[in-house]
Amino acid sequence: MGTTATSQSYDVVIVGGGVVGSSTAYFLASNPDFNGKVLVIERDWTYAKSATALSSSSIRHQFSNKLNIEISMFGSEFVRNAGTLLEVDGDKPDLAFHENGYLYLANEEQYPVLKRNHDTQTSCGAEIELLNPEGLGKKFPWLNLDSIAGGSYGLRGEGWFDSYGLMSAFRKKARSLGVEYIENEVVDVVTDGKQVTAVRLASGETIQCGQMLNSAGTRGPKIARLAGLNIPVEPRKRNLFVFECETPLEGVVPLMIDPSGVFFRQEGKYYLGGTYPKHDPEADVDDFNVLHDEFDEEVWPFLAERVPAFEAIRVVNSWAGHYDYCVLDHNAIVGPHPELSNFHFANGFSGHGLQQSPAVGRGLSEMITYGQYKTLDLSLLGYERVIQNKPFLEESVI
Repeated sequence: MGTTATSQSYDVVIVGGGVVGSSTAYFLASNPDFNGKVLVIERDWTYAKSATALSSSSIRHQFSNKLNIEISMFGSEFVRNAGTLLEVDGDKPDLAFHENGYLYLANEEQYPVLKRNHDTQTSCGAEIELLNPEGLGKKFPWLNLDSIAGGSYGLRGEGWFDSYGLMSAFRKKARSLGVEYIENEVVDVVTDGKQVTAVRLASGETIQCGQMLNSAGTRGPKIARLAGLNIPVEPRKRNLFVFECETPLEGVVPLMIDPSGVFFRQEGKYYLGGTYPKHDPEADVDDFNVLHDEFDEEVWPFLAERVPAFEAIRVVNSWAGHYDYCVLDHNAIVGPHPELSNFHFANGFSGHGLQQSPAVGRGLSEMITYGQYKTLDLSLLGYERVIQNKPFLEESVI
């Protein structure tokens, strides 16, 4: 491990060693049909400012389109079995998966969409319960149900877990299988117009590559531009707040999403909450300053209205991270470029990268190895929709 690669040529170069890049590296290295050399280039081995480390560490099946549901259902299964799948020399990672579920609340206007999404989710095999106000009151007596027409609650496979633990376990397992990691930064992508031929590093090295994956998070658009490509992805800051409540909530506490978009979940003896990330034309991927006024003005008022016990709370910690937000349709861009065919995208996850990393890493490894998806077809997430300006819409975005 270091800043310098041990070779000048690799079959696959992965730019960005966060959870998606490391998942892809793991699935490549664990595939008996893949015999190539893999290099992962990560600019910061502390991962302190990575989306993985700064996320709300959650997974849900409650999406509006079938593919996203299936992606996350595989993700839940993988997280549940990570101790066995990612074991290295007897060390089994414990991701502390709390399957407390998501609880989406809807007002009268939103309820038809909630019901339609619920029908799609259950048709895929997701275990989601649709509740009327009476059912919500019985299950979650701490809720104020004024203006609520109904809710959908995940019974299994939804909740939160150790996000940094998953990324670290992918990385450790990939390295144990022969994947090489270096701490460096890609400053140029060399092409011949049809293929990526090499990447140039900040250290001055040039690394030849057979195939390249852009999994660089909020720096993904910059890496794409180095290859002469563009993706409709921008950074959006998300502020997260940890708070304590004078009167703790009793019973199971899921990750609740209010009709306003404000959410919270349990975090040990505390609670973690926030709201939608906002578009900011001046957004800077290196700006991690927390917008503290957001809690007082946009988060707490809705929390206190929906959960009366939250009228008396105190913020004890906060941090800010960034979504790599796909402005086309809030869905990731995954797979090869149709012309620069050995350049693969894993960008624009819009806050879903952690939960989608197992299925997307598996799919990308299949595309790189076989030239096609073998398990779950991810082609609807392909770059072609960007060229055609045809959104693949996802209605359930938080």
